[in-house]
Amino acid sequence: MLETSVLYLPIGRKTFDLAAAEVVWAETSEFLKKQCRTLHEPEHILTSIEELEQFLQSVQGQSIDSVVYQSVTFADGEFAVKVLEYFKAPVIVWSVREPSVGGRLRLNSLTGGNSTCNVLKNLAHPFAFVFGNPSEPRLQEKLHMQLQVNQVIHKLKQLSIGIVGEHPPGFFFSDSDEAELQTALGVRLHRLDLQQAFSECAKIDESRWIRAVERAEKQVVGLNRSDETVKKFAQFYSYLEDYIQENRIQALAVRCWPDFFNELGAAACSTLSQFTEGGIVSSCESDIHGSISMYVLQELSGGSAPYLGDLVHVNEERNSVVFWHCGAGAYSLAHPSTGAQAGVHPNRKLGFTMEFGLKPGGVTIFRVSHTPSGYRLLVMRGNALDVPQPFNGTSVEVQLPHDVSRTLTGLMNEGFEPHFALVYEDVVDALIELGRQLGIETIAYV
Repeated sequence: MLETSVLYLPIGRKTFDLAAAEVVWAETSEFLKKQCRTLHEPEHILTSIEELEQFLQSVQGQSIDSVVYQSVTFADGEFAVKVLEYFKAPVIVWSVREPSVGGRLRLNSLTGGNSTCNVLKNLAHPFAFVFGNPSEPRLQEKLHMQLQVNQVIHKLKQLSIGIVGEHPPGFFFSDSDEAELQTALGVRLHRLDLQQAFSECAKIDESRWIRAVERAEKQVVGLNRSDETVKKFAQFYSYLEDYIQENRIQALAVRCWPDFFNELGAAACSTLSQFTEGGIVSSCESDIHGSISMYVLQELSGGSAPYLGDLVHVNEERNSVVFWHCGAGAYSLAHPSTGAQAGVHPNRKLGFTMEFGLKPGGVTIFRVSHTPSGYRLLVMRGNALDVPQPFNGTSVEVQLPHDVSRTLTGLMNEGFEPHFALVYEDVVDALIELGRQLGIETIAYV
């Protein structure tokens, strides 16, 4: 069941076969109750503008992720226009099959859906179309995906990212124009001074920060709690945990170097890893769009932990690429043969970091990207290979569906940012639909 709020509007006219329409309405109602946490629906098919408006007034002010507008029979565009007077959420237009062929056209639902889509397109309102009866598996799958996409759109408008320190010198891709970001995606930024965080976290009592160590010990192999860098990880993690709760933060973008090494005397990787494992996706190098990319993947995959890495190596023989980073990665992403192991930063030789190769399996690769022309999305499908750990830190070798050399050239010619997010779930179709709904160009290698 999705944690989403849906407004279900069964629309029809009495001049059609309402008895057949009521069968569809009842089946749809039962199906939607199993799909979403909150369902707002009328007690009967809405057959006039007056009935529709009366119901809309009764639910006005409710938080709605999706409007499911079902043409149980034909109805003209006046109904859709009235809905938009009350709710601005994306609309899923749903037409059902004719109950019989031959003789009277009993529902004419498809024409009703066609009319509604025409109205919404001309009003530039985001919508999607689905066709089929409530009992059809393909319809159920598509509708579930559409509800997920609309939920993500709603959540992005509520998303507040904690920016912990400015991006490192020269990492221009990690930055964002706050006004443009909020206009395009609805995302807000909440900035925290990194030096202040270092100063305040050192004051945290052991009775508080030791809980972070105990949590890490349950999933990290070889963690040495007497290591000073483990203590500093726990102090900084605990400080940010309080900050997240106080400010309702759902994601992080953290300036990890050089400050963590020079000022704190520890690596940021473990902090990012534990937060991502716990559902607060965290990007390194203050990569704002990287954090958003991870967040979208987490939401569309039902809560699976995403990964963020650089594209560092190409293997033409296996038609694969390697994604790597210094030592950040959610614990559950580790290859089961090794588990998530504690390590040190491969360049700075400071702990504590993650040291593992990622597990094998199908993945979706994704990036919320930005150019002077505006936002765009990158979507790729791949298969994480069961091979030895490619490089120190955290890394994964991913086989691509298309020629790797051409794909690489395409990515470089398009000037995509060097951080790529991935998740162990096939959410390619949902990401493409997300781009369509948001009106953002989507470049897909699938």
